[in-house]
Amino acid sequence: MDVTFRIRRFNPEVPGKNKPYWQEFVLKDVDPTDRVLELLHRIKWEQDGTLTLRRACAHGVCGSDAMRINGVNRLACKVLAKDVGERIQIEPILGLPVLKDLVVDMEPFFAHYRSVMPYFINDTAVPADGRERRQTQEDREKFDDTTKCILCACCTTSCPSFWANGEYVGPAAIVQAHRFIFDTRDEGSKERLGILAEPNGVWRCRTIFNCTPACPRDIQVTRAIGEVKLAIQRGSREGVISEGVGPIAVSNS
Repeated sequence: MDVTFRIRRFNPEVPGKNKPYWQEFVLKDVDPTDRVLELLHRIKWEQDGTLTLRRACAHGVCGSDAMRINGVNRLACKVLAKDVGERIQIEPILGLPVLKDLVVDMEPFFAHYRSVMPYFINDTAVPADGRERRQTQEDREKFDDTTKCILCACCTTSCPSFWANGEYVGPAAIVQAHRFIFDTRDEGSKERLGILAEPNGVWRCRTIFNCTPACPRDIQVTRAIGEVKLAIQRGSREGVISEGVGPIAVSNS
């Protein structure tokens, strides 16, 4: 089949192209199982070598090729041509500065990520037998879902609260904090909860639910945010997840 791409372009270094504009490309003999990333490669290699995009593993693991495909945040390496049709619109993800074409400046996103202390904290001595700090399967399951985050920014840049206020820490950072807050081996949960209780922390979430369907790893993002909210209200992570409290049960007030 033939596929027409409508791509939002931007090149700050070239006069006449230093403002966003749309450009169309037609690809012939597209196989329905071709991935959008492969088709963007064809455009770059066969029609316009100046087209700029990020990509790395091409297997949905690195998250580098996040972009808006027909108005939805997705990973280009995971989307098949047959699933988006014969006209495909491509834009950079929203809410972050565009550097060139489909490449955005990820530094504000990673600054929020770093702000929630996304690393294991435990100053107690390693067990006498020299083994790792063990954990039950039940305790592991409390945060297992949020370990799947690949930092693609699809959830954060689908969030209207983030679009409105770039100081909002955003769903991805909260997901990363959740992974450590509910890890029973970690000793930094109270400090993280304090960070997320700040004005630009978790309470800026308005439970719009854009983030969960945007996640290419199917993480229950809004639920994780709700669990963090409840832990802040209680001043502790204890009992939050065992009660099965979902995001709808948590007030934003």
